[in-house]
Amino acid sequence: MKKHLTYLATTALLASPVLAQDLTVTSFGGAYGAAQMEHMIEPYMKESGTNVLFEDYGGGVAEMKAQVEAGNILWDVVDIEVIDLERACAEGYLEVIDQSVLPEGDDGTAAADDFIEDALANECGVGNIVWSVVFAVNTENGEGPKTIEDFFDTEKFPGKRGLRKRPQVNMEWALLADGVAPEEVYEVLATEEGQAQAFAKLDTIKDEITWYDSWSQAPVLLNDGGAAMVQSANGRIFAAIKDDGAPFEIVWDSHIYDLDVWAIMKGTEKKEEAMEFIKFATGTVPLSGMQDVAYGPTRASAQALLPEDVKQDLPTAHLDEGVKADGIFWADYGETLGEKFNEWLLQ
Repeated sequence: MKKHLTYLATTALLASPVLAQDLTVTSFGGAYGAAQMEHMIEPYMKESGTNVLFEDYGGGVAEMKAQVEAGNILWDVVDIEVIDLERACAEGYLEVIDQSVLPEGDDGTAAADDFIEDALANECGVGNIVWSVVFAVNTENGEGPKTIEDFFDTEKFPGKRGLRKRPQVNMEWALLADGVAPEEVYEVLATEEGQAQAFAKLDTIKDEITWYDSWSQAPVLLNDGGAAMVQSANGRIFAAIKDDGAPFEIVWDSHIYDLDVWAIMKGTEKKEEAMEFIKFATGTVPLSGMQDVAYGPTRASAQALLPEDVKQDLPTAHLDEGVKADGIFWADYGETLGEKFNEWLLQ
Protein backbone atom coordinates (compact mmCIF):
# COMPACT_ATOMS: atom_id res chain seq x y z
CA MET A 1 0.00 0.00 0.00
CA LYS A 2 2.83 2.44 0.80
CA LYS A 3 4.38 1.78 -2.60
CA HIS A 4 1.02 2.35 -4.29
CA LEU A 5 0.40 5.66 -2.49
CA THR A 6 3.93 6.83 -3.16
CA TYR A 7 3.51 6.06 -6.84
CA LEU A 8 0.29 8.08 -7.05
CA ALA A 9 1.87 11.00 -5.28
CA THR A 10 4.87 10.90 -7.58
CA THR A 11 2.81 10.76 -10.74
CA ALA A 12 0.68 13.63 -9.51
CA LEU A 13 3.80 15.75 -9.15
CA LEU A 14 5.18 14.76 -12.52
CA ALA A 15 1.95 15.12 -14.43
CA SER A 16 0.68 18.21 -16.16
CA PRO A 17 -0.76 20.86 -13.81
CA VAL A 18 -4.10 20.45 -15.59
CA LEU A 19 -4.95 16.78 -15.33
CA ALA A 20 -7.94 15.03 -16.77
CA GLN A 21 -10.23 13.44 -14.22
CA ASP A 22 -8.74 10.40 -12.52
CA LEU A 23 -9.49 7.05 -14.13
CA THR A 24 -9.57 3.98 -11.89
CA VAL A 25 -8.22 0.84 -13.57
CA THR A 26 -8.37 -2.49 -11.75
CA SER A 27 -6.29 -5.59 -12.43
CA PHE A 28 -4.48 -8.46 -10.70
CA GLY A 29 -1.29 -6.91 -9.37
CA GLY A 30 2.01 -8.75 -9.07
CA ALA A 31 4.37 -9.05 -12.02
CA TYR A 32 1.36 -8.89 -14.34
CA GLY A 33 0.23 -5.58 -12.93
CA ALA A 34 3.80 -4.28 -13.06
CA ALA A 35 3.98 -5.15 -16.76
CA GLN A 36 0.67 -3.39 -17.39
CA MET A 37 1.95 -0.39 -15.46
CA GLU A 38 5.12 -0.23 -17.55
CA HIS A 39 3.65 -0.90 -20.98
CA MET A 40 0.11 0.45 -20.71
CA ILE A 41 -0.61 2.65 -17.69
CA GLU A 42 2.47 4.87 -17.60
CA PRO A 43 2.64 5.44 -21.39
CA TYR A 44 -1.08 6.24 -21.44
CA MET A 45 -0.76 8.77 -18.63
CA LYS A 46 2.17 10.42 -20.39
CA GLU A 47 0.33 10.62 -23.70
CA SER A 48 -3.13 11.57 -22.46
CA GLY A 49 -2.48 13.55 -19.29
CA THR A 50 -5.00 11.36 -17.50
CA ASN A 51 -4.08 10.32 -13.97
CA VAL A 52 -4.71 6.58 -13.62
CA LEU A 53 -5.38 5.08 -10.21
CA PHE A 54 -4.27 1.47 -10.57
CA GLU A 55 -5.95 -0.92 -8.12
CA ASP A 56 -5.71 -4.67 -7.43
CA TYR A 57 -8.46 -7.25 -6.95
CA GLY A 58 -8.70 -11.03 -6.71
CA GLY A 59 -10.87 -11.70 -9.76
CA GLY A 60 -14.40 -13.00 -10.09
CA VAL A 61 -17.60 -10.99 -10.38
CA ALA A 62 -18.62 -10.48 -6.75
CA GLU A 63 -17.11 -7.02 -6.36
CA MET A 64 -18.52 -5.85 -9.69
CA LYS A 65 -21.96 -7.13 -8.77
CA ALA A 66 -21.83 -5.37 -5.40
CA GLN A 67 -20.85 -2.04 -6.95
CA VAL A 68 -23.51 -2.15 -9.65
CA GLU A 69 -26.32 -3.29 -7.34
CA ALA A 70 -25.41 -0.62 -4.79
CA GLY A 71 -25.14 2.07 -7.46
CA ASN A 72 -21.68 2.87 -6.10
CA ILE A 73 -19.24 2.43 -8.98
CA LEU A 74 -15.66 2.57 -7.70
CA TRP A 75 -13.89 1.25 -10.80
CA ASP A 76 -13.94 2.46 -14.39
CA VAL A 77 -11.92 -0.16 -16.27
CA VAL A 78 -11.42 -3.71 -15.09
CA ASP A 79 -9.22 -6.57 -16.29
CA ILE A 80 -11.45 -9.65 -16.17
CA GLU A 81 -10.87 -13.29 -17.02
CA VAL A 82 -13.02 -14.47 -19.93
CA ILE A 83 -14.12 -17.41 -17.79
CA ASP A 84 -16.01 -14.76 -15.75
CA LEU A 85 -16.75 -12.33 -18.59
CA GLU A 86 -19.82 -14.04 -20.02
CA ARG A 87 -21.62 -13.92 -16.69
CA ALA A 88 -20.53 -10.38 -15.86
CA CYS A 89 -21.73 -9.15 -19.26
CA ALA A 90 -24.98 -11.13 -19.26
CA GLU A 91 -25.92 -9.96 -15.76
CA GLY A 92 -25.31 -6.31 -16.58
CA TYR A 93 -22.17 -5.52 -14.61
CA LEU A 94 -20.28 -4.28 -17.69
CA GLU A 95 -20.89 -1.80 -20.48
CA VAL A 96 -21.18 -2.89 -24.11
CA ILE A 97 -18.08 -1.79 -26.02
CA ASP A 98 -18.09 -0.44 -29.56
CA GLN A 99 -15.30 -2.61 -30.93
CA SER A 100 -15.48 -0.88 -34.33
CA VAL A 101 -13.55 2.11 -32.95
CA LEU A 102 -10.49 0.07 -32.00
CA PRO A 103 -7.41 1.31 -33.87
CA GLU A 104 -5.69 -0.71 -36.55
CA GLY A 105 -2.44 -2.49 -35.81
CA ASP A 106 0.87 -0.75 -36.28
CA ASP A 107 1.30 -2.68 -39.53
CA GLY A 108 -1.94 -1.23 -40.88
CA THR A 109 -4.10 -4.30 -40.30
CA ALA A 110 -7.70 -3.50 -39.33
CA ALA A 111 -8.44 -4.31 -35.70
CA ALA A 112 -11.10 -6.87 -36.61
CA ASP A 113 -8.48 -8.80 -38.58
CA ASP A 114 -5.54 -8.16 -36.27
CA PHE A 115 -7.09 -9.46 -33.03
CA ILE A 116 -7.34 -13.21 -32.58
CA GLU A 117 -10.93 -14.42 -32.83
CA ASP A 118 -11.59 -14.97 -29.12
CA ALA A 119 -10.35 -11.48 -28.24
CA LEU A 120 -13.46 -9.80 -29.64
CA ALA A 121 -15.95 -12.61 -29.10
CA ASN A 122 -17.86 -10.85 -26.31
CA GLU A 123 -19.38 -7.41 -26.75
CA CYS A 124 -18.31 -6.34 -23.26
CA GLY A 125 -14.56 -6.81 -23.63
CA VAL A 126 -11.41 -6.36 -25.69
CA GLY A 127 -8.82 -9.11 -25.41
CA ASN A 128 -5.67 -8.22 -23.53
CA ILE A 129 -3.68 -11.46 -23.10
CA VAL A 130 -3.76 -15.20 -23.65
CA TRP A 131 -2.81 -16.86 -20.38
CA SER A 132 -3.09 -20.21 -18.72
CA VAL A 133 -3.65 -21.95 -15.41
CA VAL A 134 -0.86 -24.48 -14.98
CA PHE A 135 0.62 -26.31 -12.04
CA ALA A 136 4.18 -25.90 -10.91
CA VAL A 137 6.64 -27.69 -8.66
CA ASN A 138 9.78 -26.78 -6.76
CA THR A 139 12.64 -28.74 -8.36
CA GLU A 140 14.61 -28.67 -5.09
CA ASN A 141 12.13 -31.24 -3.79
CA GLY A 142 13.25 -33.85 -6.32
CA GLU A 143 11.25 -35.44 -9.11
CA GLY A 144 7.80 -33.92 -9.19
CA PRO A 145 4.51 -34.68 -10.95
CA LYS A 146 4.47 -34.45 -14.75
CA THR A 147 0.77 -34.97 -15.51
CA ILE A 148 -2.58 -33.97 -14.06
CA GLU A 149 -3.00 -37.62 -12.98
CA ASP A 150 0.22 -37.23 -10.98
CA PHE A 151 -1.14 -34.07 -9.36
CA PHE A 152 -4.00 -36.15 -7.92
CA ASP A 153 -1.76 -39.07 -6.90
CA THR A 154 -1.02 -38.44 -3.22
CA GLU A 155 0.74 -41.79 -2.73
CA LYS A 156 3.31 -41.32 -5.47
CA PHE A 157 3.60 -37.56 -4.88
CA PRO A 158 2.78 -36.72 -1.25
CA GLY A 159 2.47 -33.17 0.04
CA LYS A 160 0.12 -30.23 0.00
CA ARG A 161 -1.47 -29.01 -3.22
CA GLY A 162 -2.05 -25.26 -3.47
CA LEU A 163 -5.33 -24.51 -5.24
CA ARG A 164 -7.29 -21.32 -5.85
CA LYS A 165 -10.53 -21.46 -3.87
CA ARG A 166 -13.11 -21.55 -6.64
CA PRO A 167 -14.71 -24.29 -8.75
CA GLN A 168 -13.31 -23.02 -12.07
CA VAL A 169 -10.31 -25.10 -13.25
CA ASN A 170 -10.47 -27.38 -10.20
CA MET A 171 -13.58 -29.10 -11.57
CA GLU A 172 -12.07 -29.45 -15.03
CA TRP A 173 -8.81 -30.81 -13.62
CA ALA A 174 -10.65 -33.36 -11.51
CA LEU A 175 -12.43 -34.78 -14.55
CA LEU A 176 -9.26 -34.78 -16.66
CA ALA A 177 -7.39 -36.61 -13.89
CA ASP A 178 -10.25 -39.12 -13.74
CA GLY A 179 -9.89 -40.00 -17.41
CA VAL A 180 -12.43 -37.74 -19.11
CA ALA A 181 -11.24 -36.72 -22.59
CA PRO A 182 -10.37 -33.02 -22.93
CA GLU A 183 -12.97 -32.44 -25.63
CA GLU A 184 -15.69 -33.93 -23.40
CA VAL A 185 -14.92 -32.12 -20.13
CA TYR A 186 -17.61 -29.45 -20.32
CA GLU A 187 -20.22 -31.82 -21.71
CA VAL A 188 -19.65 -34.14 -18.74
CA LEU A 189 -19.46 -31.29 -16.23
CA ALA A 190 -22.87 -30.06 -17.36
CA THR A 191 -24.47 -33.20 -15.92
CA GLU A 192 -25.29 -34.07 -12.32
CA GLU A 193 -23.29 -37.27 -12.71
CA GLY A 194 -20.28 -35.39 -14.07
CA GLN A 195 -20.36 -32.89 -11.24
CA ALA A 196 -20.53 -35.71 -8.70
CA GLN A 197 -17.59 -37.37 -10.46
CA ALA A 198 -15.53 -34.18 -10.21
CA PHE A 199 -16.26 -33.71 -6.52
CA ALA A 200 -15.48 -37.36 -5.84
CA LYS A 201 -12.09 -36.95 -7.49
CA LEU A 202 -11.43 -33.76 -5.54
CA ASP A 203 -12.29 -35.72 -2.39
CA THR A 204 -9.20 -37.86 -3.02
CA ILE A 205 -6.90 -34.87 -2.40
CA LYS A 206 -9.13 -32.74 -0.18
CA ASP A 207 -7.09 -33.34 2.98
CA GLU A 208 -3.94 -32.29 1.12
CA ILE A 209 -5.23 -29.01 -0.32
CA THR A 210 -4.01 -25.62 0.81
CA TRP A 211 -6.55 -23.11 -0.46
CA TYR A 212 -5.67 -19.58 -1.49
CA ASP A 213 -7.61 -16.63 -2.91
CA SER A 214 -5.17 -14.61 -5.01
CA TRP A 215 -2.72 -15.67 -7.74
CA SER A 216 0.00 -13.80 -5.88
CA GLN A 217 -0.07 -16.43 -3.13
CA ALA A 218 0.81 -19.35 -5.42
CA PRO A 219 4.58 -18.79 -5.82
CA VAL A 220 4.84 -17.88 -2.14
CA LEU A 221 3.34 -21.23 -1.13
CA LEU A 222 5.71 -23.07 -3.45
CA ASN A 223 8.73 -21.14 -2.25
CA ASP A 224 8.16 -21.39 1.50
CA GLY A 225 7.09 -25.04 1.52
CA GLY A 226 3.43 -24.33 2.17
CA ALA A 227 2.67 -26.58 -0.80
CA ALA A 228 4.63 -29.18 -2.75
CA MET A 229 2.84 -28.20 -5.97
CA VAL A 230 0.62 -25.27 -6.82
CA GLN A 231 -2.00 -24.25 -9.32
CA SER A 232 -1.02 -20.88 -10.77
CA ALA A 233 -1.37 -18.42 -13.59
CA ASN A 234 1.61 -19.28 -15.78
CA GLY A 235 2.99 -15.75 -15.65
CA ARG A 236 3.32 -15.82 -11.87
CA ILE A 237 5.63 -18.83 -12.00
CA PHE A 238 7.51 -17.49 -15.01
CA ALA A 239 8.17 -14.22 -13.16
CA ALA A 240 9.43 -16.06 -10.08
CA ILE A 241 11.84 -18.08 -12.22
CA LYS A 242 12.99 -15.16 -14.37
CA ASP A 243 13.15 -12.36 -11.81
CA ASP A 244 13.90 -14.20 -8.56
CA GLY A 245 15.76 -17.27 -9.80
CA ALA A 246 13.21 -19.53 -8.12
CA PRO A 247 13.84 -23.26 -8.69
CA PHE A 248 10.36 -23.80 -10.11
CA GLU A 249 9.18 -25.80 -13.10
CA ILE A 250 5.97 -25.23 -15.06
CA VAL A 251 3.98 -28.32 -16.05
CA TRP A 252 1.85 -27.66 -19.14
CA ASP A 253 -0.09 -30.94 -19.11
CA SER A 254 -3.85 -30.25 -18.96
CA HIS A 255 -3.40 -26.52 -18.51
CA ILE A 256 -6.60 -24.49 -18.86
CA TYR A 257 -5.96 -21.54 -21.13
CA ASP A 258 -8.06 -18.46 -21.48
CA LEU A 259 -7.97 -14.76 -22.22
CA ASP A 260 -8.19 -11.67 -20.08
CA VAL A 261 -9.98 -8.64 -21.46
CA TRP A 262 -10.27 -5.00 -20.60
CA ALA A 263 -13.87 -4.14 -19.79
CA ILE A 264 -15.79 -1.06 -18.62
CA MET A 265 -17.83 -1.07 -15.43
CA LYS A 266 -21.56 -0.57 -15.96
CA GLY A 267 -22.64 2.84 -14.73
CA THR A 268 -19.26 4.53 -14.68
CA GLU A 269 -19.43 8.25 -15.32
CA LYS A 270 -16.19 8.00 -17.30
CA LYS A 271 -17.20 5.62 -20.06
CA GLU A 272 -15.60 7.70 -22.84
CA GLU A 273 -12.33 8.08 -20.93
CA ALA A 274 -12.38 4.35 -20.16
CA MET A 275 -12.72 3.54 -23.85
CA GLU A 276 -9.82 5.82 -24.72
CA PHE A 277 -7.66 3.90 -22.27
CA ILE A 278 -8.73 0.54 -23.72
CA LYS A 279 -7.99 1.71 -27.26
CA PHE A 280 -4.48 2.65 -26.20
CA ALA A 281 -3.80 -0.37 -23.96
CA THR A 282 -4.79 -2.86 -26.67
CA GLY A 283 -2.56 -1.32 -29.31
CA THR A 284 0.25 -3.28 -30.93
CA VAL A 285 3.18 -2.07 -28.84
CA PRO A 286 1.48 -2.08 -25.39
CA LEU A 287 0.23 -5.63 -25.96
CA SER A 288 3.66 -6.85 -27.05
CA GLY A 289 4.97 -5.82 -23.62
CA MET A 290 3.05 -8.67 -21.98
CA GLN A 291 5.88 -10.94 -23.12
CA ASP A 292 7.63 -9.74 -19.95
CA VAL A 293 5.38 -12.01 -17.90
CA ALA A 294 4.93 -14.81 -20.48
CA TYR A 295 1.41 -13.90 -21.54
CA GLY A 296 0.60 -13.93 -25.22
CA PRO A 297 -0.64 -10.72 -26.87
CA THR A 298 -4.02 -10.88 -28.59
CA ARG A 299 -3.00 -9.08 -31.81
CA ALA A 300 -1.07 -10.67 -34.65
CA SER A 301 0.84 -7.41 -35.12
CA ALA A 302 2.01 -7.66 -31.49
CA GLN A 303 2.93 -11.33 -31.85
CA ALA A 304 5.14 -10.34 -34.78
CA LEU A 305 7.26 -8.20 -32.45
CA LEU A 306 8.17 -11.11 -30.16
CA PRO A 307 11.50 -12.98 -30.40
CA GLU A 308 11.15 -16.65 -31.33
CA ASP A 309 12.67 -17.89 -28.06
CA VAL A 310 10.17 -15.82 -26.05
CA LYS A 311 7.23 -17.36 -27.88
CA GLN A 312 8.14 -20.78 -26.45
CA ASP A 313 7.36 -19.56 -22.93
CA LEU A 314 3.85 -18.45 -23.89
CA PRO A 315 0.66 -20.52 -23.53
CA THR A 316 0.14 -20.22 -27.29
CA ALA A 317 3.10 -22.58 -27.78
CA HIS A 318 1.38 -25.28 -25.71
CA LEU A 319 -2.26 -25.18 -26.80
CA ASP A 320 -2.25 -28.82 -27.87
CA GLU A 321 -1.47 -29.83 -24.27
CA GLY A 322 -4.33 -27.85 -22.78
CA VAL A 323 -8.06 -27.15 -22.73
CA LYS A 324 -9.71 -23.84 -23.65
CA ALA A 325 -11.74 -22.50 -20.72
CA ASP A 326 -15.44 -22.32 -21.60
CA GLY A 327 -16.76 -18.96 -20.47
CA ILE A 328 -20.27 -19.69 -21.72
CA PHE A 329 -20.38 -22.86 -19.63
CA TRP A 330 -19.33 -20.95 -16.52
CA ALA A 331 -21.85 -18.20 -17.24
CA ASP A 332 -24.57 -20.85 -17.26
CA TYR A 333 -23.34 -23.02 -14.41
CA GLY A 334 -21.02 -20.77 -12.40
CA GLU A 335 -23.50 -19.72 -9.74
CA THR A 336 -24.88 -23.22 -9.18
CA LEU A 337 -21.46 -24.86 -9.13
CA GLY A 338 -20.16 -22.10 -6.89
CA GLU A 339 -22.84 -22.95 -4.33
CA LYS A 340 -22.14 -26.68 -4.62
CA PHE A 341 -18.40 -26.04 -4.30
CA ASN A 342 -18.87 -23.98 -1.13
CA GLU A 343 -21.08 -26.71 0.32
CA TRP A 344 -18.42 -29.30 -0.55
CA LEU A 345 -15.75 -27.23 1.20
CA LEU A 346 -17.77 -27.39 4.44
CA GLN A 347 -18.29 -31.16 4.33
